[in-house]
Amino acid sequence: MKWQILAIGKPSLGYARSGVEEYRKRLTRYATVDLSADGKDAGAEKNAGAQLAASEGALRIVLDERGDSWTTLEFTSRVRGWQLDGVKRIAILIGGADGHAPEVRSAADHVVSLSAFTLQHELALVVLLEQIYRVHTILKGEPYHR
Repeated sequence: MKWQILAIGKPSLGYARSGVEEYRKRLTRYATVDLSADGKDAGAEKNAGAQLAASEGALRIVLDERGDSWTTLEFTSRVRGWQLDGVKRIAILIGGADGHAPEVRSAADHVVSLSAFTLQHELALVVLLEQIYRVHTILKGEPYHR
């Protein structure tokens, strides 16, 4: 399974860059993770077209503070199901300061909130990558999740 993460803006904060690098490195044992985080935050409406085009054909998950709250075990169960269903690519969209345009949310297969808190997009990226890593260690029966 391939993970495609489409984020607005490259991580510029040192802790975020380090976290992204660490979890991408860890994930190489389990899955392919393509990260596109080089766009400028042009606003939700202007970012919409590029994110929708880049994620065409993938199972789309849009991160949004108004989305559903999943536990790690629920996320794991969904990933297991997607694997069994033959899903080849999952695209996760992280918006900029204005979030996502309505057409992005409506085109999503799932709209998910990482937290009841509003997270800065660089921190959201680190949290997301850690959760993807955690899901894969659970699926492999490894002790990381304990």
